[in-house]
Amino acid sequence: MTIERRLAHAGFTLTRDYPVPVARVWTAFADGDEKRSWMGDGASFERGEWVFDFRVGGRDVDEARFHGGPLSRYEAVYTDIVENVRIVTTYDMWLDGVHMSTSVAAFEFEELPGGTRLTHVEHGVFFDQFWADGPHREEGSRGLLEALDDHLR
Repeated sequence: MTIERRLAHAGFTLTRDYPVPVARVWTAFADGDEKRSWMGDGASFERGEWVFDFRVGGRDVDEARFHGGPLSRYEAVYTDIVENVRIVTTYDMWLDGVHMSTSVAAFEFEELPGGTRLTHVEHGVFFDQFWADGPHREEGSRGLLEALDDHLR
């Protein structure tokens, strides 16, 4: 089987308001146990490697198989962290060992009356057979922000 070598670029911005203080939303990202609980640590996941090193230059690794499907692997490096203000990462995704994308993601935390506005901006480069996967990444990120909302409530 020949793989068509090509690149695709996709970007999106998601904004979500949460009815809790910035410090509470921040902790959901900055504390490893909290992050793991809302990022999908449940009975439907078969967990693989997990690394959480929340500091500039630190790495996150999250590997799992969802409902017996393909093995997904996320590897991120924190490039900028300003407490209660922003988190910036670069990250790579693999699916069953095939490198599918490289992305830059920024999370901005803004205090609102009675809560927090979280803005997630991302730009990804998708490789070869995954060239059309950008809309799925946005949909998956939207689902994670929904899971965060459930976690915070």
